[in-house]
Amino acid sequence: MIENQRDFVPDAFDVPGGLTGDGFRLEPLGPAHNVRDLAAWSASIAHIRATPGFSGQGWPPIGGMTEAENLVDLERHAKDFAGRRGFTYSVLEGADEVIGCVYLYPARQEHEHEHDRVPGRESVRVRVSSWVRADRAYLDAPLHRAVSQWLAEAWPFEPGRVDYAPR
Repeated sequence: MIENQRDFVPDAFDVPGGLTGDGFRLEPLGPAHNVRDLAAWSASIAHIRATPGFSGQGWPPIGGMTEAENLVDLERHAKDFAGRRGFTYSVLEGADEVIGCVYLYPARQEHEHEHDRVPGRESVRVRVSSWVRADRAYLDAPLHRAVSQWLAEAWPFEPGRVDYAPR
């Protein structure tokens, strides 16, 4: 985590409300996704744990979660989004079918000097992870490509400071 979470993105940065890709779209994850989100990851625990970026992370929990526990987790992600401390997007197919998630959070505490910063870009290292349901595994690489391009074009992070496990 970074020392001042407000520094994750500049105050003037307009956080994207989503992304439309080939076969999916992203929208901010929130409590309204609870039942669909829980069903999506619960049916794909082994697949998600084998997805690059999730190995050894302890998520998702092998024993699953209750609907109430998942709701608490989604509310935390929504508060992080509103507070600009981290950004989690639900990956949707069609009108509202949850097929995955994308997470953008500070990777670790940064102690860089002001002269190391690129004007207009944040120096924070960003940890990005994403997963799709096992039955949508074919979307993992296209999602990774689309999110990588989106981060480079629409987000204020320095090139080379985004940690997103390759596919």
